[in-house]
Amino acid sequence: MKKGTFFLLTILILTSSVVFAQRDRVEYLPNFDKRFLHYGFYLGLNQNDFKVDYKKSNYLNPNVVVEATTGFNVGLIADFRLHKNINLRFEPGLISNTKTLAFTHINTQKDSIREVGSTYLHIPLVLKFSTDRMDNIRPYVLAGISFDYNFSSNQKNSNDNASGEFRMKTSNFMYEVGLGVDFYLYFFKFSPSIRGVFALNNELKYDSDTNSQWTSPINFLGTRGIFLNFAFE
Repeated sequence: MKKGTFFLLTILILTSSVVFAQRDRVEYLPNFDKRFLHYGFYLGLNQNDFKVDYKKSNYLNPNVVVEATTGFNVGLIADFRLHKNINLRFEPGLISNTKTLAFTHINTQKDSIREVGSTYLHIPLVLKFSTDRMDNIRPYVLAGISFDYNFSSNQKNSNDNASGEFRMKTSNFMYEVGLGVDFYLYFFKFSPSIRGVFALNNELKYDSDTNSQWTSPINFLGTRGIFLNFAFE
């Protein structure tokens, strides 16, 4: 993934800075994790592209190159304590990004490029597995599933690629895995995390023409991305 290394370096730098700032070992928010329910919000960046699988023995010899840009994430958090080391998190939010698809097996410039702008309602349900707290630091891993509603979807549009419209499905399902660190500060808990998000279903809406040079060669097209989130709880 492009810029994946940048995201990882960013979270490592932020983590190191906060660790250094807490070297005095004063324990903040000592009873924070004893609450059954608490709330928060998150801000972040994302870098999404598509995984593309092709049908076998397609006469077009297809090749689709995906160029992604960096988008943003924003959302709310509801955290339920199930166990001293396990939390269930509901994190509804908005995700926005843009991708450009280059169909290199199509010769004409007008037909070979499609821009896909997407704004999703992202609704994940995530299990968070944390270590025991070490002073003001608590590493964790997480895993979950999500439902994504694509506000930019043109699934019901009767026009397809023959009219310049690349169509995507409205409702999609994802799974995500990640890791992060909780930092307990004086007034709140700060939690940077990095996540991988992957589509479970084919998001492509096929063209009406069963021999379409854009969609007929594709067996599966699904989102895959890296999220860098900063949570405040």
